[in-house]
Amino acid sequence: MEERSGAAGGPPEVTGRTRLYAILADPIAHVKTPQTMHALFARHGIDGVLVPMHVAPDDLAVTLDGLRGLRNFGGFIATVPHKGAMRDLCDEVSAEAEAIGAVNCVRRDPDGRMIGAMLDGTGFVEGLASEGIDLDGRRVLLAGAGGAASAIAFSVASRGAARLTIANRTVEKAERLAERVRAHYPGLEVSALGSDADPGAQEIVVNATSLGMRPDDPLPVPRSVLERAEVVAEVIMDPVETPLLAAARAAGCRAHPGLPMLERQIELMARHMGALT
Repeated sequence: MEERSGAAGGPPEVTGRTRLYAILADPIAHVKTPQTMHALFARHGIDGVLVPMHVAPDDLAVTLDGLRGLRNFGGFIATVPHKGAMRDLCDEVSAEAEAIGAVNCVRRDPDGRMIGAMLDGTGFVEGLASEGIDLDGRRVLLAGAGGAASAIAFSVASRGAARLTIANRTVEKAERLAERVRAHYPGLEVSALGSDADPGAQEIVVNATSLGMRPDDPLPVPRSVLERAEVVAEVIMDPVETPLLAAARAAGCRAHPGLPMLERQIELMARHMGALT
């Protein structure tokens, strides 16, 4: 691909040859993906630009239909709250995305077909591993049961966790996710409970909810959980120091922010969308 000729450290130069990509979210102002993806494009000499698009859930289907007709459009990243809905809007999804029930990265093929994948879980566990945090044989509490949480649950199971507890405000949703994980990993002890319930001693706590994006958000897990945990990990990237991470540090836990998850999966996303070969 052609070298990008934008000024060093500045925005990429956009021409008629530039390949377009996007991230779809609601809200959108907090996302860090464009900066991270543009850094990857610059490293590899890719003439591409990733644009943040603020899309409400009611407008998601019509937005996708419009993107099908853009012939210089390579694909997009889907984040909160669109990951679950995206599975049914794609023309085809990976086996992993089908099992998880969510999609976070979509490639637009030349014929306009949208091909979905789910990369959150792989990115998250590789982000942990990059910081020397091992899941093998550990007791893990996962807060949330949505798209990102589903992907992380499957990836945590694949990395040899001893026990997985899924906590969610709606217990039924947590139990449905637990059932799907059990079906694929029958040897793993998986339980579901409400977000206010005491899950007992947990070694690793993961927040895969949106709680923490606003400073007045409540903690996604009871504060007492932090007093018994070793590691507390986030998927939220902005703010870098969420109320949960601040509380975890105060309780003496190791705090793991959300950015390593993005850094690890950004290349996977670029490859799925065809920007990298």
